[in-house]
Amino acid sequence: MVPRYILRTFLLLSVCLPMCLSGYAQKGLPSKQPYTATVNSMYPQHEDFKESMLSRILVPQGFKASIAATGLGKPRIMALREDGSMYVTRRDVGDVLLLSDKDNDGRFDDLKTVWSKFLGVHGIAIHDGYLYLSSSKSLKRGKIKPDGTVTDTVTLIDNLPDGGQHDNRMIAFGPDGMLYMTVGSNCNDCAETNRENATMLIISPDGKNRRIFARGLRNTIGFDWQPQTHEIWGCDNGTDWRGDDIPPEELNKIEEGGDYGWPWVYGKQLVDVTREDPSGTTKEAYAKTTKPAVMNFPAHSAPIDFRFVGNAAGFPDDYKNDALVAWHGSWNRKVPEGYKVQRIHYVNGHPVSASDFFSGFLDTAKQTRFGRPAGITVAKTGKVYISDDENGVIYCVAPVKP
Repeated sequence: MVPRYILRTFLLLSVCLPMCLSGYAQKGLPSKQPYTATVNSMYPQHEDFKESMLSRILVPQGFKASIAATGLGKPRIMALREDGSMYVTRRDVGDVLLLSDKDNDGRFDDLKTVWSKFLGVHGIAIHDGYLYLSSSKSLKRGKIKPDGTVTDTVTLIDNLPDGGQHDNRMIAFGPDGMLYMTVGSNCNDCAETNRENATMLIISPDGKNRRIFARGLRNTIGFDWQPQTHEIWGCDNGTDWRGDDIPPEELNKIEEGGDYGWPWVYGKQLVDVTREDPSGTTKEAYAKTTKPAVMNFPAHSAPIDFRFVGNAAGFPDDYKNDALVAWHGSWNRKVPEGYKVQRIHYVNGHPVSASDFFSGFLDTAKQTRFGRPAGITVAKTGKVYISDDENGVIYCVAPVKP
């Protein structure tokens, strides 16, 4: 059965919303321009996974896709240990799994739960022998034992901003040894009441000295450090309910102190005409003070994870400084977008192009899908693991040995 289009045409009337954030203490002025948009709700029909579907997966020449694990429910974000075993978060169950390949056949055959009763757990990182985990409200860590199990668990932070619409916190340690965390907006499009919503935070490994690193990021989930420049890059999810093509998803270079414009500005310093003016200025003037996106991608593609390839063994040399981004897939555009992993090619530290790296989930002719990429992790051995949180599969993409 082909899903139906549900078409809604609506008038977005910008209203003057109270600004409770410091620096936005007064109300802005209402937008002078009404805006009409046609919004399409389109969910490609779900297909249950069968291992024969692997033949529908497309990867670049010189690479091969395989199945690393199945039957995992809704796996999200992954972290690899030095021995090749893998931690996986499952936010809906509230646990963390440890997968191991005991017989070295390329497929995980041993599973144990190493953390439970942590509802909403999403972000994960390994640092100095500790496993760090984050949910919408909490940051926790535990000591990793030699067998991969976790002990001496503690809560480092328990007062992160309310998750609201975007509760998927992501964490990673930078070259400076500090913990970085993305905190999405509480809403689709609103004046936030907590300064830490729609930001990237920087935190000491002990959970202290927390501060805002960058702001105006509606929902940047995955991010990583570019190998050449050590700059932070990540893809941001744009606002819904503006139509099929507005606003685009963004690739941003995330700089300390940078303001990326949300909710008044998107893309390459374009103003959202549905919004009121910020207090004391206009959207147009404010836009000039924000950081523009470096690349734009189709609206509503929904980026989740973002990782640089680095020195993964066996990869062609021109991949070494490139990134991979998981597009979870759209729900509110007439022609679906996403449902794949793309390679973003960098030259001299700057992104210049994007191409499909792992695709085939979406059948646009039949309007069906059999997966939604969510997490990415790149092993030093050259294996790229990609989680599908719809059918409970973890895939592996690796260079073909000559």
